[in-house]
Amino acid sequence: MDYVKAFIVGGIICGLAQVLLDKTKMMPGRVMVTLVVLGSILGCLGIYEPFAKWAGAGATVPLLGFGNTLWTGVKEGIQSDGFLGVFKGGFTASAAGICGALVFGYLGAQIFKPKMKG
Repeated sequence: MDYVKAFIVGGIICGLAQVLLDKTKMMPGRVMVTLVVLGSILGCLGIYEPFAKWAGAGATVPLLGFGNTLWTGVKEGIQSDGFLGVFKGGFTASAAGICGALVFGYLGAQIFKPKMKG
């Protein structure tokens, strides 16, 4: 049942992002930034963490979850390093995910040899 819940919640989040793309003049980059900032704000307000525990990967994998991860890292960074934690915490918390995306993206490009459209 956890998989079904994660699938439904993740689908709703992605569906809402698609509505933003289709019904507004927002470019994809702005929608992505909006989702990350919204995840950070919801994390700051203490709303996102209980939602993520309930929804599982359906809430932690989309960009809202990335924003919450950044906020969590900044909060922990401030507690441990003071003002320097504002700059350091988000990088520390999200480094593994970003590194994984870069490495697997590079490996995928090497395996499948993408070409430019033209």
